[in-house]
Amino acid sequence: MFAQSNLSIIFLYYFIRGFDVLCFKTPGKRESKLEYKDKRVLVCGMAKSGVSAAKLLNTIGAKVTLQDMKKREEIKEAQFFENEGISLFLGANPDEIVLAQDLIVLSPGIPCDLSFILKAETAGIPVISEVELAYTLTPCPVTAITGTNGKTTTTTLVGQIMQAVKPNTAVVGNIGVSYSGQVTRLTKDDWVVAEISSFQMEKAKSFCPHISAVLNISPDHLNRHKTMGNYIAMKERVFKNQDEKDFCILNYSDEVCHKMADKTKARVFFFCSKEALSQGIYLDGDMIHLRWDGIDEDLISVHELQVLGMHNYENVMAAVAMAIAAEVPLDTIREVLRKFSGVEHRIEYVATVDGVDYYNDSKGTNTDASIRAVLAMKKPIVLIGGGYDKGVSFDDWTKLFQGRVKHLVLIGVTAQQIRESAEKFGFTNISICHTFVEAVNLCKEKAAEGDCVLLSPACASWGMFDNYEQRGDMFKEQVRGFKR
Repeated sequence: MFAQSNLSIIFLYYFIRGFDVLCFKTPGKRESKLEYKDKRVLVCGMAKSGVSAAKLLNTIGAKVTLQDMKKREEIKEAQFFENEGISLFLGANPDEIVLAQDLIVLSPGIPCDLSFILKAETAGIPVISEVELAYTLTPCPVTAITGTNGKTTTTTLVGQIMQAVKPNTAVVGNIGVSYSGQVTRLTKDDWVVAEISSFQMEKAKSFCPHISAVLNISPDHLNRHKTMGNYIAMKERVFKNQDEKDFCILNYSDEVCHKMADKTKARVFFFCSKEALSQGIYLDGDMIHLRWDGIDEDLISVHELQVLGMHNYENVMAAVAMAIAAEVPLDTIREVLRKFSGVEHRIEYVATVDGVDYYNDSKGTNTDASIRAVLAMKKPIVLIGGGYDKGVSFDDWTKLFQGRVKHLVLIGVTAQQIRESAEKFGFTNISICHTFVEAVNLCKEKAAEGDCVLLSPACASWGMFDNYEQRGDMFKEQVRGFKR
């Protein structure tokens, strides 16, 4: 019956069910655990997010089916899930079982244009993201950080600031810690700091942080979102449900972010690296200056920070704005800022070998991030680039190479595309390697004392690695082996 698109049939379905499935669509509503009890919930994807969502739902009494395209023999925990009462549907998309569900929860890696999702939504069955599920069960305020670059650094810093005043703060989301896995330990007196990706927002409905932030916008993930308009719209969902009691932190210097101020009902708190602001936080020479709600004072010098580069100064300002919106004392903020040393895989110093500095920027998975990494280097660069194709142009990155990059070593399916882009701007010191190990070894040959080797691929790692962390770890292991 539910496969029919006839509106009257769908209405009758809700009438018979007492409209109980509609509770999942209510904007801004936080659900009680009872709302999920005995509901038939299909969780799609058996990576961190999906597994945590399934375990959470099972704990609060939902009837959970966990689905993945992997076959049973590839799932080490298969028997564990079944012993816990979680059903498994493996090796295929769940088209044949979606109409038996009350709710579908998607892991972020699952594209939203698959046939089973359309089938469910046509039948009126709610489809939500894992982040949405976790949010509906969160008892405390949420700070959510999104944007193209700087999310992990900023989220980590905000998390450390909040943990200085609220030790049980959960730092979750795209940073690598499943939001659903942290929900049950939280109370109303705690805080959540969440790194939010565009994928996680695709099926977010009621998600409404008290403090949101959009750090910057540049082309990324166009292979999934198709257009920049779609990509930007996903980022804007982070503040869609906010109202006048909430805060939205925006980059004044980023044209796209600046325009978002007209689209949010929340109180806007700008940060800026290029000019002074009448209200907000901005860079004044080497000093980060705060002008907000009667405060007008220098907060901290960039020379007191351990992180390098203008992009990191912007991350710091955004983090400070969020902390102030959360009413953290300025002295506490300053103390944490002075101790903060950045995050792994983001312009991370690895070692100096034979007078050559090695930096791991494996988290540079798009051109804008890798542009920032190239500009942060103060020595001639032997650069490793390339990887998975996300459907973007590399021109803005490669046109910076002349005078900065000594040699470019390329890997992955985008190698030839990047080579052609670089040659268009007259840069020809290029090698293409078939393996990552070969690429790192070649960098050692090409670099001389006084140079630096930078892994900043401007591409995702998929196809060669499971994730950017694995790519960065392999780089570090190989470099450290040079010292033996």
